[in-house]
Amino acid sequence: MTGADAPAYRTHPYKAFTVTVADHVAEVTLIGPSKGNAQGPDFWSESAPLFNALDADPDVRAVVLTGSGKNFSFGLDLPAMMGDFGKVLAPDAKAGPRTEFHSMIKSMQGAVNAVADCRKPVVAAISGWCIGGAVDLISAADIRVASADAKFSVREVKVAIVADMGSLARLPLIIGEGHTRELALTGKDIDAARAEKIGLVSDVYDDKDAALEAAHAIAAEIAGNAPLVVQGFKDVLDHSRSARVDDSLRYVAAWNAAFLPSNDLTEAITAVFEKRPPNFKGQ
Repeated sequence: MTGADAPAYRTHPYKAFTVTVADHVAEVTLIGPSKGNAQGPDFWSESAPLFNALDADPDVRAVVLTGSGKNFSFGLDLPAMMGDFGKVLAPDAKAGPRTEFHSMIKSMQGAVNAVADCRKPVVAAISGWCIGGAVDLISAADIRVASADAKFSVREVKVAIVADMGSLARLPLIIGEGHTRELALTGKDIDAARAEKIGLVSDVYDDKDAALEAAHAIAAEIAGNAPLVVQGFKDVLDHSRSARVDDSLRYVAAWNAAFLPSNDLTEAITAVFEKRPPNFKGQ
């Protein structure tokens, strides 16, 4: 499908993604525009419309999700999102700013949920750093593979944020409660070998090219199966966990709207700008 017959999303000038489609497989690549494909405003506004369009495209039967350059994604772009955090961080912030913040969290969750809800299976190919919000993103994928240089971190605890885009809801269903608690409460980095051992990724390959090739091979095999049956398998697999995930996302959105604004969060953001370790005081 080319030219005038191609759906509009394929030629849309996305700022955070590129999209190509061949042989019933779409490749979606994170391109920033922030350093390390960090998730700034463009990512959060473009993700849901893009994955909804992929879901609606009958020519697409599977999706490969990857990152441009050396890294998958550095996660949430805090400096770029400061304008959205500003009102709720004000010392006198009351119901109005907190309600707006709650709505913003729900909208951002929708950007990741669109990946999980896409009826076309999503295969993530991860290389380099995959941090914070990027872990939320890959946890919404159906299958994950990595290159040997991949590194993962549920980093939110290091910047005084409770992860609210899906990691805490989905990771226990992928790697179990114990591993999730260890990664979330420490904010530690793990390498590809550990990620494979705990089940975060299915396989590890020598380099980025090999991992991306493997992801495409998996997607091509999926695309060769009966499309409606593939969607049925995914729907049934998702059904058993959807209520738990939805409930967790609702709860963390409400929790963060109520309690996330803090001196520690302000300190974390200041430390990012000043390029120094934060000094948390539990306030």
